[in-house]
Amino acid sequence: MKLELQKGSRSKVLAAIVIVTMAIFVIRLFYLQIIQHDYYVKEANKEQIKQRTIPAKRGMIYALDGQDAVPLVMNQMVYTVFADPQTTKDDTKIIDIIKRVAGGNARADLQGLLSRKDSRYQILATKITRVQADKIKSENLKGIGFHEESQRVYPEGSLAAQTLGFVDYEGVGRYGVEGRLNDRLTGTDGLLQSVTDVSDVPLTIGNNNINKPAVDGDNIVLSIDRNIQSHTEQALADGLKRTGATRGSVIVMNPQNGQIMAMANLPTFDPAKFNEVKDAAAFNNGVVSAPYEPGSDVKTLTMATGIEKGVVSADATYNNTDHIQVDDKVISNATLGHTGIITFQYALNWSLNTGFVTVAERLGDGNNITRTARDTMYDYFYNRFRLGQLTGVEVSGEAEGTIIPPTDVDGNAVRYSNMSFGQGLDVTMVQVSSAFSSLVNGGKYYKPTVVAGKLDTSGKFVADKIATPSNPISDSTASQMREMTHTARSTFYTSVDKAGYYTGGKTGTSQVIKNGEYSEDETVGTYLGYGGSIDLSRYVIMVQVSGDHKALQGARDALPIFTDISNWMLDYLKIQPKG
Repeated sequence: MKLELQKGSRSKVLAAIVIVTMAIFVIRLFYLQIIQHDYYVKEANKEQIKQRTIPAKRGMIYALDGQDAVPLVMNQMVYTVFADPQTTKDDTKIIDIIKRVAGGNARADLQGLLSRKDSRYQILATKITRVQADKIKSENLKGIGFHEESQRVYPEGSLAAQTLGFVDYEGVGRYGVEGRLNDRLTGTDGLLQSVTDVSDVPLTIGNNNINKPAVDGDNIVLSIDRNIQSHTEQALADGLKRTGATRGSVIVMNPQNGQIMAMANLPTFDPAKFNEVKDAAAFNNGVVSAPYEPGSDVKTLTMATGIEKGVVSADATYNNTDHIQVDDKVISNATLGHTGIITFQYALNWSLNTGFVTVAERLGDGNNITRTARDTMYDYFYNRFRLGQLTGVEVSGEAEGTIIPPTDVDGNAVRYSNMSFGQGLDVTMVQVSSAFSSLVNGGKYYKPTVVAGKLDTSGKFVADKIATPSNPISDSTASQMREMTHTARSTFYTSVDKAGYYTGGKTGTSQVIKNGEYSEDETVGTYLGYGGSIDLSRYVIMVQVSGDHKALQGARDALPIFTDISNWMLDYLKIQPKG
């Protein structure tokens, strides 16, 4: 009886052990298969799923050459040569070959780099060509490897450098179009993912297989014309040398659609050697990034506002005494002696400040620049002509500038009297030239742009749609302003223009604020004008020259640069002369 009980106890113990053991296995399997399922799937995927990023090619940038697209920025594959000092053999031979083939692209202390036997990676040469890389590879040097990368190359050198910008060592666009349109140019990397067996052989089935092609960046075609850009840069360089100015900017725009045909700035830089630039100011495109007081160029916009509101005309008169009082300030003309009853056309010809302060007064009660007058000027300058606003031009670094509204304590009568002749406001050249274009194209404001379109995958040019223009002024007002600016130029400068064409413009000489006060020894010279046939304005050109402690003038220093470019444009665009 006792023996039977012992036998029964043993069975129960064994059964309990089996049950407990099974429970442990079940719990363990539950833990591994259910609780830790995701973890082991990830671990398995690490071993079985192979991924490779397919890099997108950065889009190229083209300019126009007449109707054809020509490359300004291209991609070139270059190579970095590196060594594993722990595995290299015959360092003397390696040094000799690297120096002979890579030349100036070889690092200076090759012997020192190869002697670092505690290192597994030392760069021996950078940015060598495919041909150079192949020559080094053919030597079968032990411990030498290569990295392939893409770099930007510039077949036209420094042409339009500030408009283009550059790509930094991280592959990111900086400044210019490269910075502003970086996302479009970069494209989207692709992905190649496959499930493999233990031998890394891809399996043809599996939900984890991915083949996502890279989407290359857009090949952008600028509205910049290579030939116009080249001549503009040369004319600006010649002008600075002639005048002694140290800085200059030019914009050439098509007033019929807002496309910018040239933007030039000096000093400039070589985008292929951006790392050698010592002053980052050279990267800035002054046409869009440097607000300033434009001076008398703005008189054309004041006159257009007065004509549009019906308070003045070219033939309307006022009594010029060379001075005019606004509140506690006396405003004088830079050119004295043209006193008496004169027309507003005469005031524009001679750039008399009193005439345009008078326009501002007539926008009010006739004798004062009232709140009504200031509201009207602000509406036209800011809302209609869009001064002091970002234009959206596709170049990074664009600045807004400042137009003080009449609701501001500083937006008083004195401020607006100064604004009437181009002081007391900060605007950019692209803003002024875009506004002026509406005065000579029938009253249409087009958003300025440097992008004409792109090349599709077959290499065909696809033009961007021109944005619908607004109408800041009527066609009648624009026609009167076109004639007034033509008369203003032809009164003094007919002999310098090609005969049989229709050109016009306005000089501007503005003061520079330093330390909160107008400088006594420095002015900025500007000329703003257009050209074409009697029926159609084909281009607007704005020129600005300046320099520290340089007293530069619109007529003497900026106008000859305009004339150089204008006369060349008439021939280049094949505009037929009258008669």
